[in-house]
Amino acid sequence: MALTWRFLVLTALAGIPIALRPQATTFVVMVGLLVIAGLLDWLAAPGIRRLGLQRTPGPRIRLTEETHAVLTIVNPSRRTHRLHVRDAWAPTAGAQDIRFRARIRPGGTHERTTVLKPTRRGLLRADRVTVRSASLLGLVARQRSIEVPASITVLPPFHSRRHLPSKLQRLRELEGRTAVMLKGAGSEFDSLREYARGDDVRAIDWRATARAQEVMVRTYRPERDRRVIIVLDSSRLAARRVGTGTAFDAAIESALLLTGLAAGAGDRTDVLIADARVRARVGPIGRSASLDHLMHRITPIMPELLEADWETITSAVLGVTSHRALVVLVTALDPATIGEDVLPALPLLARRHTVAIASVADPALTEMAQARYSTEQVYTAAAAERDLLESRSLGHALAGLGIHSVHEAPDDLPPALADLYIALKTSGRL
Repeated sequence: MALTWRFLVLTALAGIPIALRPQATTFVVMVGLLVIAGLLDWLAAPGIRRLGLQRTPGPRIRLTEETHAVLTIVNPSRRTHRLHVRDAWAPTAGAQDIRFRARIRPGGTHERTTVLKPTRRGLLRADRVTVRSASLLGLVARQRSIEVPASITVLPPFHSRRHLPSKLQRLRELEGRTAVMLKGAGSEFDSLREYARGDDVRAIDWRATARAQEVMVRTYRPERDRRVIIVLDSSRLAARRVGTGTAFDAAIESALLLTGLAAGAGDRTDVLIADARVRARVGPIGRSASLDHLMHRITPIMPELLEADWETITSAVLGVTSHRALVVLVTALDPATIGEDVLPALPLLARRHTVAIASVADPALTEMAQARYSTEQVYTAAAAERDLLESRSLGHALAGLGIHSVHEAPDDLPPALADLYIALKTSGRL
């Protein structure tokens, strides 16, 4: 039961006789009339239980895109329904204009399209549909909230996709699909050609030079079918806000770009998502595979307020392949975390694989370090500079251990990690 504004107006009118004649009899009579009028109007309102409701969600979308959901109401009864409906969704669904009125004749149908603009990736589930049915007087309405299941998958935005064509072009140059041919220590011999200015003198083939009477150099093609293992840390540190999203969102962007780039290079990629346990493993993803499967597996996963168990993560990485691979740990470049948790696992990984640590830098630290216009800002800038210095020092320390590191802002981390992959392919270390 729900009281409408008309009933409130009627109640106010009933207060006039009570004010003119303030007696108990007047009060009882007016209250009794209100109760009777409300009860009769409630009985006159058509019932809601027989209504049929169904939601038809729109297609899956990427974050920042718009979608829709259609709510269908069927009236199988012999009475006309005058309805007030609230088509509720989760706040992150960005539902617009969720309240509406509908007048449905006997046996009729009403459809309402709700525009959704999600603000968060994941599986968006619909909330209850609240239906209010009133009579012609509209004093008291029948009301009921009904579960109408529906969900829409919101994939990661993958903004870093715009970097993929340029990175693939650099790989094509590396692989000799254009005139540029580079030599790497682990590359496969491809062909011979005449020496040109700028070529590495170590690539000169002296026997071929003697036969051809011209200086000949070997050209090389990077090895294919290498393994790349990407570990996304989904622990509490991944839940921190960085820029407009979380550190985990930036990690997903980096994993998607690197996976697409490695697939274009003919390598295979495995993606592990872990914190205190391994929450998902996707792969191996090769040239013939699509990134859609990886997106679907990553989409529902959110960071948890748990500490990462790096022993479990290390065991999972070592169990992926026995061959040498590039292992990318996307985690926080925090001195305490790296020193106490990650560092003990690095020697075992570095002994068998090429290891790189990618982390998300907070752009707010750079802004705070530059603002020095008041005493309070100077102290804040000093603290920000200390954090930035610790990150740079930690990167140098990891380099001394033979561990590659990338520490960039959310928008810059995916292309920077892709550049590291290309540099390793160029030098033959992958």
